[in-house]
Amino acid sequence: MPRLTTRLVQQLTCESDLFLWDDQVPGFGVRCRSSQKSYVLQYRVMGGRGSRQRRVTLGRVGSLSLDDARVLAQEYLRAVRYGHDPAGARQAMREAPMVKDLAERYLSEHADLKKKPRSAEMDHVNLRRHVLPVLGTARVGTLTRADVARLHHGMRGTPGAANRVLALLSKMCALAEQWGLRDPGTNPVKGIERYRESRRERHLSPVELGRLGEVLRRVELERTESPSTVVLVRLLLLTGARLGEVLGLCWESIDWQAGSVRLDDSKTGPKTLYLSDPAKAVLAGMPRQEGNPWCLPGRVHGRPLVNPQKPWRRIRTQAGLDDVRLHDLRHTYAAVAARGGLSLPMIGALLGHSEPQTTQRYAHLVGNPVQAAAEQVGEAVKAALGG
Repeated sequence: MPRLTTRLVQQLTCESDLFLWDDQVPGFGVRCRSSQKSYVLQYRVMGGRGSRQRRVTLGRVGSLSLDDARVLAQEYLRAVRYGHDPAGARQAMREAPMVKDLAERYLSEHADLKKKPRSAEMDHVNLRRHVLPVLGTARVGTLTRADVARLHHGMRGTPGAANRVLALLSKMCALAEQWGLRDPGTNPVKGIERYRESRRERHLSPVELGRLGEVLRRVELERTESPSTVVLVRLLLLTGARLGEVLGLCWESIDWQAGSVRLDDSKTGPKTLYLSDPAKAVLAGMPRQEGNPWCLPGRVHGRPLVNPQKPWRRIRTQAGLDDVRLHDLRHTYAAVAARGGLSLPMIGALLGHSEPQTTQRYAHLVGNPVQAAAEQVGEAVKAALGG
């Protein structure tokens, strides 16, 4: 077994697989094949003749010098003496799941089973459009905070979408820890600061509400829009409910005496929708269709109203409200409640908010209760003093 030299390695040629071993470093040698030559190291895991033999490629001849390859081989052998397995580690890395594999499992075992259809659909979209093109081939176990931060920074032009993707990755990595694909407590999303989002808070003023009411009465009289569409707009304003909650109203779910509707499912889970007398009057005026359980029937017999966006655009254009979305009618309900003196907790209860922070967006519309109390005490003292 000769001592390997650079000249010997360069002159080595072969037509089939051939190994030439070094006499200095045990297990170190050159593998020569017709297409290329590579430096290799052969060793036994945990030592001993009966232990498993491994072979690891150190690098190709030409891209790695003989001296560097020999030093690398010695470093690997030191690691082997401490119980490490370099070749096994490489193989485990090659076989380790990638982010695209985690995404597939996340969707099938979590999102599609446990999340609402709309939320699961958004996860599919965010993974397909944003996560997989950037991180799809990254290994789950070695995904770093820098990798995630790079993706988040790349979406800085759409801060809201960037934050949603960050939340999605955080959940995926938390599940990866539960599934044994990452070490516990290593979620790479932790510590990455979210972008500040500017919320679009649009609600109708009393004058704008008056214009909308005139248009609703006109289209109802002229029958240019379906009764279901007109009732939908009125109920959104009178209940503060979400669009899907009103579209999904069934006659059997209404408790007319209690003035409420029990929704088995909503964005925040089971919810009670409270109906004022004006809201009940709107519903009572909606003619029922035989065989149709939905309060707002659609064009297809037996089915509810769907896709109200086009008729809403026609209505809002006539009212001069081109920038108002259907969801802004929910904001309008909350704004009217705030201007009427209701507290933030009460507004949150009416809207069905699960978190108090969600209702805070209306705080600027609610009067200062401390200031009001100061005025009340001041007036009382003034009266006691005789003016």
